[in-house]
Amino acid sequence: MTKSLYAIGGGQMVEAIIRAALKNQAISADTTKVVDISPERVRYLKDTYHVTADTEFQTEALVNADIILLGVRPQDKWAELARQIGASGQKKPLISIIAGVTIKQLQDALEAADYPIVRIIPNTLTDTGFGVTGAALNATANQEDADEFLKSFGKVDYIPEEQIDIYTGYAVCGPNYIYNFYLALTNAGVLGGLSRAQANQIALENLQGAAKMLEITGKHPYELLDINNSAGGVGITAQHELDASDFAAGVQNAVLAAIKRTTELGKGE
Repeated sequence: MTKSLYAIGGGQMVEAIIRAALKNQAISADTTKVVDISPERVRYLKDTYHVTADTEFQTEALVNADIILLGVRPQDKWAELARQIGASGQKKPLISIIAGVTIKQLQDALEAADYPIVRIIPNTLTDTGFGVTGAALNATANQEDADEFLKSFGKVDYIPEEQIDIYTGYAVCGPNYIYNFYLALTNAGVLGGLSRAQANQIALENLQGAAKMLEITGKHPYELLDINNSAGGVGITAQHELDASDFAAGVQNAVLAAIKRTTELGKGE
């Protein structure tokens, strides 16, 4: 069943969510409204997705919406927008993707008791159906009211809010780590003598195939490594070099740094 959506903020992440939700028929263009302060952005969203878009926040749009998506930046006037939502008398599920803004902060800004809030950290892999969105609900929110919409742009993991920062630094930034590994691997192929096209194709096949092997076998990576690493062979020689490098620590330190930075942004640092 399609939902009517009012998206407040029309940036890249909101666009990615709308694009996937339209494709998977969780929403329809004729019942989707977007507000953004940029006239250029409004025109683009109208022309590209045939949704209704405007530069002015409209309280009456809340009345017809099944779901409200709050997708402005943390430095924008989100608290004033939340106050207007709360003052509207509507209690439609409010889904927030504002980085660093907690459920309690939203509840305080809404000035409306028992308002259903879902705070999510979406992944940029929305077009693929992969990636996991971390979702935290307040006591009033009903998971069923948001579940179909959230699953239209990826998988969903309902988590305690205290895990949101971890999801941001690990899951949301996850594609960054993979892209960097892919780039390093393809450069290594070119360095070894392959063309860029060959290196790209082989690396992509290996990434997809290795991920599928982990999924279908359920085996620990060490078990799968043992299959590739015969005694005194090529695989174990490559493994030795990886073990001697700071590869694993580099990835782990990047994740921990991203989590730390997420927490700092939430505190306004």
